[in-house]
Amino acid sequence: MSFELIKKVNAAQKKTAVVDVRSGDTVRVYQKIKEGSKERVQMFEGVVIRVTAKDSHTERIVVRKVTSGVGVEKSYLMHSPLVTKVEIVARAKVRRNNLTYLRERSGKSARLSGRDFDRAGVNKLPEAEEVKEASAEEPAAAEEKPVEAEAKPADATKTE
Repeated sequence: MSFELIKKVNAAQKKTAVVDVRSGDTVRVYQKIKEGSKERVQMFEGVVIRVTAKDSHTERIVVRKVTSGVGVEKSYLMHSPLVTKVEIVARAKVRRNNLTYLRERSGKSARLSGRDFDRAGVNKLPEAEEVKEASAEEPAAAEEKPVEAEAKPADATKTE
């Protein structure tokens, strides 16, 4: 195979916009899970302890959280179609990319010092919004009006 063909296939697999996730970030990862014929979205919230292959179609993050005294780590491919959304909740000041030392720590020693950041600005994906606006502005506005009109009588019946 030629290198050009490989680059083309890799570019096709890549998402148009992903959130810039760094080590030390507390994130919520929304993942599609298929159970039989049903499909649902499951959320996993934890600290990013590792980021690998940044700016590549194989970009991967490892997210860790402690649940019921047991440490749970999950690895996610950022450009996977199963990962629907990654939302950054908090940022911490860290000095390295691989935070595996957090595995041996618990309690106060496992805390990371927080850092101020623009949460709305970081989680905003400008390329995805431009595509949605360009696709159809008028049908989206037409769909919203009936939904609002239907929602008001439903709320009125609940109060009675």
